[in-house]
Amino acid sequence: MRDEIIPSDHGQHPPPVTPIYKTSVFRGPRMPLLSLNGSLSELTGPRFGHGAMGALDNDLYRNFQHGGEPIGERIIVHGRVLDGNAKPVAGALVEFWQANASGRYRHVNDRFEAPVDPNFGGCGRTVTDDEGRYHFRTVKPGAYPYRNGIGDWRPSHIHFSVFGTAFAQRLITQMYFEGDPLIPHDSILNTIPDAAARTRLVAKLDLAAQVPQHTLAYRWDIVLRGHRSTLFENRLEGN
Repeated sequence: MRDEIIPSDHGQHPPPVTPIYKTSVFRGPRMPLLSLNGSLSELTGPRFGHGAMGALDNDLYRNFQHGGEPIGERIIVHGRVLDGNAKPVAGALVEFWQANASGRYRHVNDRFEAPVDPNFGGCGRTVTDDEGRYHFRTVKPGAYPYRNGIGDWRPSHIHFSVFGTAFAQRLITQMYFEGDPLIPHDSILNTIPDAAARTRLVAKLDLAAQVPQHTLAYRWDIVLRGHRSTLFENRLEGN
């Protein structure tokens, strides 16, 4: 018996052009989007990056150390990748990247006047287990200003990429942290018209998963389809 396909509510997704987020004005499509069928090679081609997983790939706290430890609040992020029927998605490649505790990315084009942490690279990956579970350790990223409006800051957030069974099956989004006072002021998050959909991008503090006296934990599930689906940046037309 085939699983029921639950349609998405396209009204939850942000319009491609949203003036409060200036970049969308220049880059957002103004014509109706076209749906193109993928070729056989796109749908069945090799998966990207699943093999040769390193022991520290999901430990951002340790995987870039150069004689010292990263600066910042240690955290664990964990959750599950689920389909629209709440069934686990096993074997999904989950990538993540972020700024350091000062809000600075390790990228040549990041000009924010905050220090680069020599012991923090800010990226990693993992593969979900049979129950769709993933986890990684990192430091909580800092907020940073960005050139959108005067005084605009990005809340603390982590970027995610989820690969399916082929290279073309990739979804990209970002996760925020419960209780961050900058969330209501974020121009990018506020392009999403539905308040409930915005809430689904916020990870919840999970004291049950903490390492006592050492590391806090946050839980964030990624739902690929259906009414409760996570909002993905590269699928603004709906999942």
